[in-house]
Amino acid sequence: MNFDILIANLTNPTLLFFVLGIVAVKVKSDLEIPAPSAKFISLYLLFAIGFKGGTELSSSPLTMEIFWSIVAGIGLSALVPLYTFFILKRKLNIFDAGAIAAAYGSVSAVTFVAGSAFLDSQLIDFGGHMVAVMALMEAPAIIVGVILMMRHQNNKLETGNLKTTIIHSFTNGSVLLILGSLVIGILANEKQAEGIKPFTTDIFQGFLAIFLLEMGMVSGKKLSSFWNYGWFSTAFSIVIPVINGCAVAVLSGFIIEAPGNRFMLSILAASASYIAVPAAMKLSAPKADPGLYIPMALAITFPFNITLGMPLYLSLINLT
Repeated sequence: MNFDILIANLTNPTLLFFVLGIVAVKVKSDLEIPAPSAKFISLYLLFAIGFKGGTELSSSPLTMEIFWSIVAGIGLSALVPLYTFFILKRKLNIFDAGAIAAAYGSVSAVTFVAGSAFLDSQLIDFGGHMVAVMALMEAPAIIVGVILMMRHQNNKLETGNLKTTIIHSFTNGSVLLILGSLVIGILANEKQAEGIKPFTTDIFQGFLAIFLLEMGMVSGKKLSSFWNYGWFSTAFSIVIPVINGCAVAVLSGFIIEAPGNRFMLSILAASASYIAVPAAMKLSAPKADPGLYIPMALAITFPFNITLGMPLYLSLINLT
């Protein structure tokens, strides 16, 4: 691993704000970001990355690298739940195993945003089509997770049917916003798109810092109850992202040339969803414990990826 990259990442202001959020919880500070403000910032981040990706994609010709990036992303989203489910069900019930498998097959938009900021700090570009790859990786994992739960228990899943879950996975607010922003970015006139560039680009890092501060506070609150689940869930939350991220960092070189695109696919493979999947599992698998799969994704995997994971994946890409 390149320790210069690691140190630069660990001293990144946005990451330090995440740490500040955890510290604020631990010292019982009254620091608080109002819920409406936090929701607005999360919507802004999704809008900004979607729109920016769309404008970049509109000016890029459709290449085989773009095609294979999309195929690889969708394939990973379906494959990760398949193999992780059978590891998880050795220690957990079917519902928790399915929900966690879906979370780790799906992706974290916030990790994607942090990854893009990390690449900016390294002066490395990535293609706008990676936004589309991210958006398309949300639904397959949720669908596979629900199917696995259906096949491995005797009674019909308690809520509705697979069709409802599929529709819900695409109409989930975060997925809909980023896909919609991507399409608008593609359709927008170049001159008109330039007019809102200060909003989508210039203030992006500031909003990201405040959002990660709030994420740090949320993570700090969930950590205390999470430790009661023992070593298995903690180890899984670190080992599986490392396996997925490192494997994609190395193997992506066979189909993707640009280092930035390889890195973004690696960080997506290593991430875990704590927004779209919980919303879907609430509908499809209410027996799954959100007190387990949300802290795994948010309080363990997310901090690991933005501190140690990203420098590790980029170092592997530079070596291959």
